[in-house]
Amino acid sequence: MWILLKNTYLEWNEDKASRLAAALAYYTIFSLAPLLIMVIAIAGFIFGQEAAQGEIVNQMKGLIGEAGAHAVERMIMSARNTSSGIIATIFALVTLFLGATFVFGQLRDALNTIWEITPKPMSGVIGFMKDRVISFAMILAIGFLLLISLVMSAALSAFSGLLNEIFPKLSFIMHSVNFIVSFGITTLLFAMIYKILPDVKIAWSDVWLGAAITSMLFTVGKFLIGLYLGKSSVSSAYGAASSLVIILIWVYYSAQIFLFGAEFTQVYANTYGSGVKPSTGATSLPEKYCAEKGIADTATTKIKPPNKKNDTSGTGQ
Repeated sequence: MWILLKNTYLEWNEDKASRLAAALAYYTIFSLAPLLIMVIAIAGFIFGQEAAQGEIVNQMKGLIGEAGAHAVERMIMSARNTSSGIIATIFALVTLFLGATFVFGQLRDALNTIWEITPKPMSGVIGFMKDRVISFAMILAIGFLLLISLVMSAALSAFSGLLNEIFPKLSFIMHSVNFIVSFGITTLLFAMIYKILPDVKIAWSDVWLGAAITSMLFTVGKFLIGLYLGKSSVSSAYGAASSLVIILIWVYYSAQIFLFGAEFTQVYANTYGSGVKPSTGATSLPEKYCAEKGIADTATTKIKPPNKKNDTSGTGQ
């Protein structure tokens, strides 16, 4: 495991994942409100939009505190206040759709960069719409997972109240179950993104460990980011803009965790699994580029652990 983590860090540093995370955080800020509106609309079909929005705001409070959560809530409410009239409504819906799906296009580009894949060139309206449909499918998946989370939270809350009345000392069991369910849903979400979004062929068996590691790091990172935001003087330093800065910090570090998990998944799949291969129409990066980076062509061979630094010495070239 140590060698795996070491190789993951080397790949993460080699691909300049921090820079990718910064770009991803920038794009996410502009897509956050429309993305959350669409997720709330999907999950709200059963529980209602108010319940779905309340669940998201409560989750945000645990992640970025009261100020950040209220800022997200204001973003959602402002984006919902569209102009009247059929033309204005249609324009608002199209803008909402494009804004919500845009961040997944950036996620896809970041994963392709990390996994050394050049996607199939998509030209014209058909290619653009295909990319947006894939992104919208991910939004549907997130909405469905939020729906499951709401159902499980309601069931666990009801059962927890009953259990506390009968066995007051066993309430920790429900907290443990709630954590396991939340961890499982987060792991499933990361696994789906790593499997479906990039232009690669990768086995499900190769993404589960990386998704679980990412989920674990996300859980730990959530606590550490919350601790940092609580102890730091971000609010006093940035004044009225502090809420936006808090959200940006949270998104940036979350993006770094996500990309580190992607690097781990790539290294694990190419070293111990069935490998990461380009999907139909996509290609791995040119051999010259791979040689300059000191890695193997992932389309044909597995990536060897980078600790073998002297493989090319003594070749006589």
